[in-house]
Amino acid sequence: MAEVMGRAAPNRRSFLKGGAGLLAMTIMPSGLIVGQAWSQMPQATKPETFATLVQMSRDTYPHAMIEDKYYAVAVDILDQAARASEGDLAMLEDGVAKLNDAARTKHDKDYAAVVSDDDRAAILKAMESDPFFQKIRSNLVVGLYNQKELWPMFGYEGASADKGGYIERGFDDIDWL
Repeated sequence: MAEVMGRAAPNRRSFLKGGAGLLAMTIMPSGLIVGQAWSQMPQATKPETFATLVQMSRDTYPHAMIEDKYYAVAVDILDQAARASEGDLAMLEDGVAKLNDAARTKHDKDYAAVVSDDDRAAILKAMESDPFFQKIRSNLVVGLYNQKELWPMFGYEGASADKGGYIERGFDDIDWL
């Protein structure tokens, strides 16, 4: 590397390396939290509502081995429904507002900002009979567990009827019994 006035002259590599970081910081949306870049971005709900619903989904059906992007796919189903129905949109926005109010009452911060899993679980437990909670929970049963990419993580091999059923394929795979 050549020297200019006692300092190393910038080369193409260092210039591009510094420029890429600056570019990334420039184009990154201001509300995006690191680690929460999903291919699904909300169309109907506010971005903070969407992010809270993803956290709520993870807390309702926690699986350490599943990335947030799969929970975001399930939440996107709710967001799509909210695009078609003002009632669904109001339920999601109002439900997240109630969730945040409950979190602020106990922890002085919004639900998604509460650090402890146990504290967030306690907030959800207190509102489990709420229609909003039931809507999210029931959506997750299908929205999360019907994603074929996740099936291998749970040991589910998929439908077996077209392959002759489970008697000859997987019926006695369980080695822990």
